[in-house]
Amino acid sequence: MKSKIKRIAWGVAIPLIVTGFALLLWKGPWWFDGAHLRHHNLEPADGVVITGFRTALVALGAGIVAGMGLYYTHGNLEHTRRKDREQADLAREGHVTDRYVEAIKLLASESLTEQLGGIYSLERIMRDSERDHATVVEVLAAFIRNHAGWVPPRRKVVKHLPPSLRHIEHRPLEQVQGALTVLGRRPERPDKEHRCDLSRTDLRGARLGGAALQGVNLAQSHLESADLNFADLSGAYLAGAYLAQANMVAATLSGASLDGADLSGTDLSGATMEQTELKHCNLRMATGVTVDQIVKAKIYESTRLPSHLVNEPRIKARILDSRGSYL
Repeated sequence: MKSKIKRIAWGVAIPLIVTGFALLLWKGPWWFDGAHLRHHNLEPADGVVITGFRTALVALGAGIVAGMGLYYTHGNLEHTRRKDREQADLAREGHVTDRYVEAIKLLASESLTEQLGGIYSLERIMRDSERDHATVVEVLAAFIRNHAGWVPPRRKVVKHLPPSLRHIEHRPLEQVQGALTVLGRRPERPDKEHRCDLSRTDLRGARLGGAALQGVNLAQSHLESADLNFADLSGAYLAGAYLAQANMVAATLSGASLDGADLSGTDLSGATMEQTELKHCNLRMATGVTVDQIVKAKIYESTRLPSHLVNEPRIKARILDSRGSYL
């Protein structure tokens, strides 16, 4: 509709402009300098003025036409470039869509090799296409939940063993480990904080050293004996998680929630625990825990601390402060 109105406007304007220019060329010298020009019996001096005016007017008109031509050419060029970009974007989106469909097909395969191929194809898509980042994260998280949903193993617990040792040697399926590895090295982007839901999953013995797991939901997940050394779990939700015998050396737990989590036998040497939620958290048999770490966390009377820290004055003071300061 707009283009039609624009064509009609130009169809009316162009004849008016041409007519006005012709009139100006014919009568202009007298309109602008009529007091000094004769209308009849022109003298050479009059001819010089009239010719000069008309020459200047023609030059001006030619300049305007040339400028309009350049403007029109520039507009056409920009339009062509925009169309080319749109076509390139459409082609790229179509290519990404085709790759995504193929990756999903591989992910749904019964073959381990094809599943791994689908996982790493999705990683490539996530790196190449920012807009598909969150979708790939959700797909891989769903794949992990589907293949490693927590089902308590049928085993007879030997009662004389301490609770921290009542687990069997376990490793995630290779395709599950592959998906975890990809999620743990996803690129830095604003939507990376999009919460990745890995709650209620069986990740015992998972290899997640140095993984970027900010904001990940690992509530009630089983991470016994998992390698989380140097992992970034800032802002992660680990409420009710089982972390017995896990290695969390130099892990970042700032702002994470460990409400009700079990860290029996967990190595927390050098872990960052600033504002870490430790309500109902079991740290009684954790190793590597220091006063400096604990006083930076959110601790309560319900927090079960190692025996050598229970009577530390700074920790006692921190617990007293917690009665009103975390509300």
